[in-house]
Amino acid sequence: MQKNRLGNSALEVSQIGLGCMSLGTNEHNARDIVKRALELGVNYFDTADLYDLGENEKIVGNALRGQRDNVILATKAGNRWIPGQDGWEWDPSKKHIHSAIKDSLHRLKTDYIDLYQLHGGTIEDPTDETIDAFEELKKEGLIREYGISSIRPNVIKRFIENSSIISVMMQFSMLDNRPEEWLELFQTHNVGIIARGPLAKGLLSDEWNEKLKTKYAGKGYMDYSDKDLSEILPKLKDIIGDRSLEAAAFHYCLSQPSVAAVIPGASSIEQLEANVRAIQKYEFSIGEMKQLQGLLKQTVYKEHRQ
Repeated sequence: MQKNRLGNSALEVSQIGLGCMSLGTNEHNARDIVKRALELGVNYFDTADLYDLGENEKIVGNALRGQRDNVILATKAGNRWIPGQDGWEWDPSKKHIHSAIKDSLHRLKTDYIDLYQLHGGTIEDPTDETIDAFEELKKEGLIREYGISSIRPNVIKRFIENSSIISVMMQFSMLDNRPEEWLELFQTHNVGIIARGPLAKGLLSDEWNEKLKTKYAGKGYMDYSDKDLSEILPKLKDIIGDRSLEAAAFHYCLSQPSVAAVIPGASSIEQLEANVRAIQKYEFSIGEMKQLQGLLKQTVYKEHRQ
């Protein structure tokens, strides 16, 4: 499995990682998926304290037992739930982050986190305080690096320009190419992108036709109506021929210099193997990537710009 450097850090992540949120709560099934991912060369595993109220971190920690030195382990913080109440509260304070890391380390059964990410963010946040918290955790050796998971450009820009983040996790796919407007900023500051949602909820898969008839009938996706999708998806397939649409979707994201990894989820070994096979079996030329790009709408973030 090819590995890419994440931003300006020393972290080398497999070009396809495992988004652990989709593992579910069946620990036996999750352990088998993680084990198979390791066998296939996946070394980047991404979870969050929010997933299943911490249970996902516990499951991932158990599944990675004995493999800690062989993986890049990432988790997130910033969402605080209160026992006995539904939902959670946003809390990017230093006090909460220092508390949250201790809980995550305990659940993950590790002494350090490779990549600790702020799980969201608003322009009204006490950003300096949040940055101080992450920097202190680095000095204490509890985390190796930190980043942010966000789709708000004003928040991302503030962190890129005022902190030492190495990465931004953001939704990015051929059908949601909003990050492309900001790629120069990422490249200038040598910040890596971790692309989540590269398959656009299954529309960029070889099951696209069935998805259009059922889940997206009359609804569309992002800036695309269902009519738009019914026209553009066959054209994408014409360009890639007998190669899978999943492969094109993954390679499209990875063709951007700032993108270090794509992290599709996998709720079964079969799904995991299909994802890895798609990224390893097929190749695309620069010309083909430009052809694909030429068919797409250039979408932009319409909110949270200033």
